[in-house]
Amino acid sequence: MVRSRLVARLVGAATLSWLATAPALAQSNDVNLYTYREPGLIRPALEAFTKATGIKVNTLFAADGLAQRMRSEGVNSPADLLIAVDIGRLQEAIDLGVTQPVKSDALDKAIPAQFRDPQGQWHALTLRSRIAYVAKDRVADTDLTYEGLADPKWRGKICIRSGQHPYNTSLFAAFIAKHGEAKTETWLKGLKANLARKPSGGDREGARDILAGACDLAIGNSYYVGLMRNAKEEDQRKWGNAIRTINPTFEGGGTHVNISGLVMAKHAPNRANAAKLMEFLVSDSAQHIFSDLNYEYPVVAEAPIADTVKSFGALRPDSLSLNDVAKHRKAASTLVDKVGFDR
Repeated sequence: MVRSRLVARLVGAATLSWLATAPALAQSNDVNLYTYREPGLIRPALEAFTKATGIKVNTLFAADGLAQRMRSEGVNSPADLLIAVDIGRLQEAIDLGVTQPVKSDALDKAIPAQFRDPQGQWHALTLRSRIAYVAKDRVADTDLTYEGLADPKWRGKICIRSGQHPYNTSLFAAFIAKHGEAKTETWLKGLKANLARKPSGGDREGARDILAGACDLAIGNSYYVGLMRNAKEEDQRKWGNAIRTINPTFEGGGTHVNISGLVMAKHAPNRANAAKLMEFLVSDSAQHIFSDLNYEYPVVAEAPIADTVKSFGALRPDSLSLNDVAKHRKAASTLVDKVGFDR
């Protein structure tokens, strides 16, 4: 599959360029960005940065393996920054020893504490809540807890993608941080018993199956709703318009969110310019670009939110630190297999 192979992509001939050979770029005055996030989704913000500063951004995109590549490149790596769309990927880079801390008053002021590492190893750029898509014509509920997903009233009515997908292991890890492994195991068994089908597909397929009547509730990321409702494909627009959204909460807490975020490379050859890019990406203008084009919640509380994102409902993120979530991801993955969640 093309997305699973390491590929470089040109994203905007005027302001962005391919990341070429390491020796040439390591001496450049650009910013060299490795990204797990598809370049088209960040291109407008990077172009705005180049227009404002004159600093060119070179990008290398891959679906997998970038942190490992940085480790193998060692001190010769041209990477200045790494962007990922999951706290697990950011933590992986830290664990592999390919990052360095960044201390910035601008970043600390803009980003709430639970969405940045206390030591400055990672910083969030955007928020994506793990929400419920519900059938407009069959579900009257307006509030929901994650704990309530195991309620037998949902027996045979829930659709979800693989429990081993990072979006779900992150949610399950947060549940462990809240309730411990034993209660999470019991909850996962209850959730599994409520599934309408074997976990499969992606988040959008949950909305598709709600429209088809196969399930009444699906767990998905918030931004997919915007992508479906604004899609060129008529089928996806129908999926998006067949559902309402609910931001579930933990009992006594808030809504689970994951992030897109970034780390500074350990051997960043253009560290000063890379730090400028980090600070630019949490400016109001860049945050609005992410919200307007990618349908994500800004990580900066005061940043303007796009109308489509507002339609998902007000977001009250849980106060749990994502560092605490990351610590329990391995245990969450183990529990998924233990209860046979994907079988």
